[in-house]
Amino acid sequence: MVSARAEQVAAEGLTSSATTVGRRLARPLIALAVLAGLALLGLALAAMIGSVSISLSDLLQYLTGGHTSDPTNTVLLREIRIPRVITAAVVGAGLGVAGLLMQTVFANPLADPYILGVSSGASLGVALVTLGTGTVSTGFVALVGGARVGVMVAASLGAAAVLMLILLLGRWVRSVITLLITGVMVSSAVGAFTSLMLAFADPTRLQRYVMWGLGSYSGVTRSDLPIMVSVIMAGIVLAGLLVRALNAMLLGEHYARSMGVGVRTVRVTAMIATAVIAGAVTAYCGPIAFLGIAVPHLARLVVGSSDHRLLMPAAVFTGVAVSCLCSVIAQLPGEDAVLPINVTTALVGAPVVVAVLLRSRRLSAGAV
Repeated sequence: MVSARAEQVAAEGLTSSATTVGRRLARPLIALAVLAGLALLGLALAAMIGSVSISLSDLLQYLTGGHTSDPTNTVLLREIRIPRVITAAVVGAGLGVAGLLMQTVFANPLADPYILGVSSGASLGVALVTLGTGTVSTGFVALVGGARVGVMVAASLGAAAVLMLILLLGRWVRSVITLLITGVMVSSAVGAFTSLMLAFADPTRLQRYVMWGLGSYSGVTRSDLPIMVSVIMAGIVLAGLLVRALNAMLLGEHYARSMGVGVRTVRVTAMIATAVIAGAVTAYCGPIAFLGIAVPHLARLVVGSSDHRLLMPAAVFTGVAVSCLCSVIAQLPGEDAVLPINVTTALVGAPVVVAVLLRSRRLSAGAV
């Protein structure tokens, strides 16, 4: 009798435990499904809304290989809207994942993909091409095949140069905080040199550089997409390989080492993945602000978990949705004018950063 009662209690306990686990898994999975739906909605809205509105039926007809009600809509979707939508989606997903990597590796909720100075390196490369005078910059532009391609190549080379410098310095740096400060200092030094060039730049060239720095999804053409998408997706896949190690690092580097995680290897790999993503984004779209810092926090808020197996896809979906929303707002629907993308990302990202500052007790107390 006692044995039967014990078995019943044990069975009830197992059922209750399974129910609890099921409930814990249900919320993140539902959240991921909702985020995926929002990402699809954002993609559709970004394709339909602009100076000229396109109906949902025309969009579906185009995507399925049919004929739209107006041939002009087909040209508009093929040449402008779809490349811009793909750019917004890939950039949002990439910066969301890169921001998540940096916030975990540096254990800092305010870390972003540009914290290592990659953006500053890219900006310096662009400044040398757009602000430089004489045969050097002109010869470089002619060598790579045009001013626009020259800007992208220069940004990529500048970002790669700063990454190599940070990785080289990282060989002698054991503390992640020291590495973080080193990245900030390198970024400041490179930024100072860029500012010096701006101070003596020709006003016409200066305007070109400023417009590039405000960011834009509209400058990416269909021919640019294969390279840009491939590079950013490679960075995202590389980040996905670090999921288990990142979960271990949530409890500290000492715990991660005790679990057999090669912390230095994970750190370097995360830095390379982040630099690849941020460098590609900056080269093609300019330095896109706030997405990398805001998207991971929004993903955590929606999913309600710190598990990177859930956070990584959540950051991808959230990045796509938020980036497409910013793209729609930047188009000023119904108007011919277009806002710089960094204006709209700041409107979304700044409140998130303020909320993080207010909620974080450690940051409020002045601790890092």
